Amino acid sequence: MPDESAAIRPARRIESLPPYLFADVDRRIAEKRAAGFDVISLGIGDPDLPSPAHVVATAQEAVAEPRYHRYPDYYGRPEFRQAIARWYERRFGIELDPNGEVLPLIGSKEGIAHMPTAFVDPGDVVLVPDPGYPVYSIGTLLANGESYVMPLQAERGFLPDLNAVPEGVALRARLLWINYPNNPTAAVAPLEFFEEVVAFARRYSILVCHDNAYSEVTYDGYRAPSFLEVPGAREVGVEFHSLSKTYNMTGWRTGMVVGNPVAIEALGRVKTNVDSGIFDAVQIASITALDGDQAWVEERNVRFQTRRDAVIATLRRVGIEAPVPKASLYVWAPIPAGYSSVDFSLRILDDAAVWVTPGVGFGANGEGYFRISLTVADQRLAEALERMERVRL
Repeated sequence: MPDESAAIRPARRIESLPPYLFADVDRRIAEKRAAGFDVISLGIGDPDLPSPAHVVATAQEAVAEPRYHRYPDYYGRPEFRQAIARWYERRFGIELDPNGEVLPLIGSKEGIAHMPTAFVDPGDVVLVPDPGYPVYSIGTLLANGESYVMPLQAERGFLPDLNAVPEGVALRARLLWINYPNNPTAAVAPLEFFEEVVAFARRYSILVCHDNAYSEVTYDGYRAPSFLEVPGAREVGVEFHSLSKTYNMTGWRTGMVVGNPVAIEALGRVKTNVDSGIFDAVQIASITALDGDQAWVEERNVRFQTRRDAVIATLRRVGIEAPVPKASLYVWAPIPAGYSSVDFSLRILDDAAVWVTPGVGFGANGEGYFRISLTVADQRLAEALERMERVRL
């Protein structure tokens, strides 16, 4: 007979793993809705606009093909890798070897989470921005690594101060995460900053991982650069990108990482052992997205820019001065005096049945801010802003 007193215990790394931020958000919203409130969530960057019609049509045809129902190529279809390389050359002027410098991903989140597995041994350091995308530090934790926080502060344009990283920490670091256009702050970075990053990475033999998921969501004529445009970047880094935000394909789970071939090979080796690749029909549709008419992206961005302007105008009317973002799907705004970020978000939820994400959910240095996502239908966003404007802060 089994010992009924024996408890099944998860690994210690799991016991210290916090709930994923947006899973907890879903729970809070569900509780409010269960109480009878029509909650409008401005919390998650999940585009509400549909994927491009020509991409959907390609996928529908591909799904009907029995040959695409079998296991896909572990390293992605050659024609998909070639399409990624073509897109990078057209968009950024960067030539990539599709056989050694391109790796398709099941959405960039998957690759970001697995990167520490490929490069971090127990006790190694990973330099992570704070506030930042939670997966940078979560992936580090799961690899038994140690995250060192690089504060992102308004006075520096939400760019990390690499000179503030202690020498001893830099010497132990294996990975450096950067993300511009940034989530959650919506900050952008000039090429001069990327040059600093390359020099820093060379000095300490660190692999740079640039999360460039929002490069195609830009406003007012701004064009986001690639980290790999900087001379020497490919020798020290890789860049993650995703079709999720670029083509409104979040649910399709398709993305890529490109750059340093040693890093690409190492991450690919991890992936071949833990997943079986992207559904072939999705890869075929992804090729259509990358090679097709990109005018659709500009038209989509006009919609988001209109929403951005409405959010900024409403915040100003209630006395909140937020920077006008040049890119990303977010407005990052300061909390009114007298509130913590969580208290402010709960106040808006309680009084307006609107959810905005507390900045502290992205790290301790996000305290004092909240994030509004622009991925809500126009009428619902207008209603949410009207409700927020009525809250007496």
